[in-house]
Amino acid sequence: MKTRKQRGQHRIRGFTLLEILIVVLIIGLIVALVVPNLVGHPDQAKIKMAQAQMKSFDQALQVYYLSNSHYPSTDQGLQALVERPSGYPEPRSWGPKPYMKRIPLDPWGNDYVYSNENNEFVIYSLGADGEEGGDGVAEDINSNDI
Repeated sequence: MKTRKQRGQHRIRGFTLLEILIVVLIIGLIVALVVPNLVGHPDQAKIKMAQAQMKSFDQALQVYYLSNSHYPSTDQGLQALVERPSGYPEPRSWGPKPYMKRIPLDPWGNDYVYSNENNEFVIYSLGADGEEGGDGVAEDINSNDI
């Protein structure tokens, strides 16, 4: 008489309880190590994003300055990087392409504040609260501090 194995019937082997527990333990360890690093610091990530955006504004403003020998006025604002500004001071050789495709909002959904005093500019993000001043995540971020 033939045994089961000899008749072509193979026993399907599943995972043991111990193997399943080891996999669950490994997944638990990974989640315990990774999730706090990703989820625990969303405010820090937003601050870094605002700083990175300010650096890109700075680079575009430097190119604008090289083309026009001045930065946009406070009234012209950052929008002067996207479309040719009107008013004083008039750019000598704006373009032909925009210096930036668009001006993004800060990570909290607010407009950046641009100021030009004596041809020295500063850019602010008003932080999480969208108002001047504040502490922690509500603290203003200044392009001069980057």
